[in-house]
Amino acid sequence: MSKTIVLAKDLISRESISPNDGGCQVVLTERLSKSDFTVENLKFGNVDNFWATHGNTDPVMVFAGHTDVVPVGDENNWLTKPFIPTIKDGLLYGRGAADMKGGLAAMTVAAERFVSDFPHHKGTLGFLITSDEEGPAIDGTVKVARYLKESKQQVDYCIVGEPSSTLKLGDTIKNGRRGSLNGCLAVIGKQGHIAYPHLAINPIHQVLPALNELCNENWDNGNEYFSSTSFQISNIYSGTGATNVTPGETEVLFNFRYSTENTFENLQERVHKILDKYNLDYKIDWGLPSIPFLTPSGDLATSCQSVIKEITGVESELSTSGGTSDGRFIAPILGAQVLELGPVNATIHQANECVSVKDLDDLTDIYYQILKNILL
Repeated sequence: MSKTIVLAKDLISRESISPNDGGCQVVLTERLSKSDFTVENLKFGNVDNFWATHGNTDPVMVFAGHTDVVPVGDENNWLTKPFIPTIKDGLLYGRGAADMKGGLAAMTVAAERFVSDFPHHKGTLGFLITSDEEGPAIDGTVKVARYLKESKQQVDYCIVGEPSSTLKLGDTIKNGRRGSLNGCLAVIGKQGHIAYPHLAINPIHQVLPALNELCNENWDNGNEYFSSTSFQISNIYSGTGATNVTPGETEVLFNFRYSTENTFENLQERVHKILDKYNLDYKIDWGLPSIPFLTPSGDLATSCQSVIKEITGVESELSTSGGTSDGRFIAPILGAQVLELGPVNATIHQANECVSVKDLDDLTDIYYQILKNILL
């Protein structure tokens, strides 16, 4: 097995359900230290993070990622033990194989090879690693990014090793992500007997016209990189469970996925304006917003696309689709060009999560060549 696969198996074997790191970062920092990286362990709350650098000049090229994984679910649905890495038919199985311990292994081995081959490279090669990406993401990358900004540490280029590929390794590079804004709307009514509606105030009936307007509102038209902003209701809770009682309160959970054509402040203001039209007795608790980020075509994207074509023969597409990643912190806080480039994402967060062994070795070569393009 290659060095990348050996390291990936080691990381997968460590049960690191978010925010637990499971010792993964000790493995990574020990290896990076042996390659003459300077390592800062940055613990915030109960979250392990580290910042490691090799070199101290411009430009600064950073690999970013996370060691935590999501829960395995029902282990009976797995063909293999989720934390016993297993190779079958050219695939490496285990929780985190694709998201994103395989990517971590590839970037680590690529960095080791690069600094061994070019110990006096220009610029700085860095690692920003957290164990709080799959969880609330409060004490992870966002805290490290703010720490780096306060320390006046710049970051020019960043590759996040998230599983960005769709069908083939490198077919998709994420050059941005939509923002995410959660809302919990509580509409207050008056509970009563369903046979005497005039003595009650049914909050479900009251909120439905407003919800209909929110669902049909044109929030923006998107742009060449992003589709238009989406408003979706995820849950509605109400009632006592009895068929003859009108509820006293209705709770609605909703989410915006929004483009760079909008801001969370503007969306909040427009939601309140619509709700106020219907004279509702309500309150909204807003969730921590994720700000959209975009890295237009530039030298980092061009380098990634050309290297992928050279090594795999695949033509890469830039995309902003999908959920959120820690790039949403790195780009706006540190002002870096941020791309997500990693393995195929077809099995992430599923039972029997797996990744191609060959893809991880190719990904290592891709990362290595990108470092040569940027730091030589």
